[in-house]
Amino acid sequence: MGKDELLEKLFPNGRALFIPIDHATTSFPEKGLEDLSKLIPKLSSANAIIAHKGVVSHHKSKNNFIMHLSASTVHGGNNSDNKVLTGSVIEANKRGAIAVSAQINLGSEHESKMIERMGEISRQAFEQNMPLLGMVYPRGPNLIIDENDPTKGVSHAVRLAFELGCDMVKVPWTGNKDSFSLVCKSAPIPVLIAGGEQKGSFEDLMTLIQDAIDSGAKGVCMGRQIFAAENVTERCEKIAQLIHQK
Repeated sequence: MGKDELLEKLFPNGRALFIPIDHATTSFPEKGLEDLSKLIPKLSSANAIIAHKGVVSHHKSKNNFIMHLSASTVHGGNNSDNKVLTGSVIEANKRGAIAVSAQINLGSEHESKMIERMGEISRQAFEQNMPLLGMVYPRGPNLIIDENDPTKGVSHAVRLAFELGCDMVKVPWTGNKDSFSLVCKSAPIPVLIAGGEQKGSFEDLMTLIQDAIDSGAKGVCMGRQIFAAENVTERCEKIAQLIHQK
């Protein structure tokens, strides 16, 4: 399949629910990720699951996998936010993934290296006609926020992903519709909101998702909000229904 066909598969009606389950590489144990053979079937409503290479190879079946190519652990000291490359686009294709993803932490001491790595993955993805998801988080100690930027660097994160050749981007929610609408206008690629730690009620989460969609987001890329829940299947289905307006 060509890149356009793969993107249509990921965004069947122009919107998507991606569920990242790559967290156990950073830290483990991780609630909800103890037994992937039981978890993954519960995520069937997702348009794609984001995971590292071992998980993709072990669990490839009917699932659409995005192979994550960035990793670090909580044991890395000053390098704990330095996401290094752990694979290639050709490898992802051979392992059965239909897209790849990589991460940049804006403001990190290691930001330049992560930008360089994203550029390399973007080059490979372009050559292999494979979609690339950029996960860009403006949260490092060197982050400089313009006083006239209500998005607090999130618009820059989206624009950086686009400029580096990403086909879609995952960024944090800015807190309100007005600022996030600016985020979504920063580049002509689909913007997905991150989930973060579980906080508040499920109703609050659904309201947030609706607000993001109303602001121009094309869906969500949420992990813990779904896989760490007690009712994973039900939560996944309800979020998918909201995103696709079924």
